[in-house]
Amino acid sequence: MALNKQESRSMITVTNLSKVYNGTTVLDVPHLEIPKGQSFGLVGNNGAGKTTFFSLLLDLIQPTTGSIFNNEITVSQSEAWKPFTASFIDETFLIGYLTPEEYFNFIGELRGQNKADVASFLKGFEDFFNGEILGRRKYLRDLSKGNQKKVGIVAALIGNPEVIILDEPFANLDPTTQIRLKNLIREITENAEVTVLISSHDLIHVTEVCQRIVVLDRGEVVKDIKTSEATLRELEQFFSGEEVEDEKENIL
Repeated sequence: MALNKQESRSMITVTNLSKVYNGTTVLDVPHLEIPKGQSFGLVGNNGAGKTTFFSLLLDLIQPTTGSIFNNEITVSQSEAWKPFTASFIDETFLIGYLTPEEYFNFIGELRGQNKADVASFLKGFEDFFNGEILGRRKYLRDLSKGNQKKVGIVAALIGNPEVIILDEPFANLDPTTQIRLKNLIREITENAEVTVLISSHDLIHVTEVCQRIVVLDRGEVVKDIKTSEATLRELEQFFSGEEVEDEKENIL
């Protein structure tokens, strides 16, 4: 997939970034740049450092060394990146005692949207909600994991953010909603002004919606791939261990 011309300017820059817990390094990324307008996928096994990376990017935890810059703003030293950055990591981002409507309006207010703006925005997600979110008179805490995820993802899109960060967005969603989410992400990334970062265990979904995929293994970047028709097979070979076997055969 060809990258947009506008992607020459870096939106996210990582320098000498590391996170150490109890003497164990869980993330070590010397340098990484994500251009403006790129759809960026992050994949890796459990414990690879994906959620740690996103948590650092959102200033939820502090780095042991190094910095992350969001549109040239040092994330850990300023909150100036927050007005144009949105995210949904997990259900802890939600407010359980609110209804979906109350939560959407709360997020809208934070992003300078009034109730009419939010209501108009939500009309575009009727298919995605599939009649299970709005007008149900349920608190967020009483929704299924999948429906909580729908709420969190859509809330992250309110107010036209320039950077959108989604951790495992396809998990807990039924097949129909996964397809609708992929179409939604494609629509978002058609706008070269919006940078989307997605982590996922689902190699098929992430290769379908991301222009670039970075593989983390034990906290380190081991692959950085511009997505093509061969990408899914390359990732499958890596995670199945076939790639290592091929290298051994070539050596022999």
